[in-house]
Amino acid sequence: MQHPGGPLQFQLDLHFDSGELHSEPVTAVQPAPSREAAEQIFARVFRVLRPRTPMPQIAIEWRKYASVNSSVRLEQGCMSIKISDLLQSCPAPVMEALAFILLGKMYRKAVSKTHVRRYNLYLNRREMRRDMQLVKQARGRKFISGPVGQVYDLAQVFGDLNKRYFNGMMACPQLGWSRTRSRRLLGHFDPSHNAIIISRVFDQTKVDKTALELVMYHEMLHLKFPTEYRGARRCIHSAEFKAAEKEFDGWKEARELLKRL
Repeated sequence: MQHPGGPLQFQLDLHFDSGELHSEPVTAVQPAPSREAAEQIFARVFRVLRPRTPMPQIAIEWRKYASVNSSVRLEQGCMSIKISDLLQSCPAPVMEALAFILLGKMYRKAVSKTHVRRYNLYLNRREMRRDMQLVKQARGRKFISGPVGQVYDLAQVFGDLNKRYFNGMMACPQLGWSRTRSRRLLGHFDPSHNAIIISRVFDQTKVDKTALELVMYHEMLHLKFPTEYRGARRCIHSAEFKAAEKEFDGWKEARELLKRL
């Protein structure tokens, strides 16, 4: 909830959540000109969404983000838009799609699936994925504590699972504990930094090691089954991934342990 009278704002991270789409989308009233400047595109989209509202002063800033992030903020008649410089040379229709997503979300307007698909199709292009990964490696900062915790050693956990489930053939990535004891994000694999990070919530004597092993095994499966890209969609957990996850010895029991963290 925003403070009454405060600035309107919205931030978009990497991939828009298509689950938030509505049944009556707002679409463009005319095709986007191929040589239209980004400020002109946002002004035109603003007029479509807010036909009777005075046009704000629009300022776009291209930022050297570590990811393809964008944000918009409207305050006192000035609209400040920050966009990753990776999108600076994108085609006008893609910029129009981003404008509809950002402004639509800020004004709580329905967003057309056409715009979401066009935006995600562009991000999922092989060249774009390569550029995003290179930029994340160059600009991104990754905290990696190292594998040794107060109770558990992640290198030992990885090694044991590697022998049990992968014939010892999986190369070990960087391993580390998270900064906090997060119960929301139990672990993640970062392909840009080739690192598996596990929540410190597991580094306690009261936590059953089986629960930690299931989370580590899950992240190891991301190494075996990389994310698949199908048009505008990403498939993070494929059918093969889900089937392999259930091969973990004591899978159901370990999942119950995770629920009780």
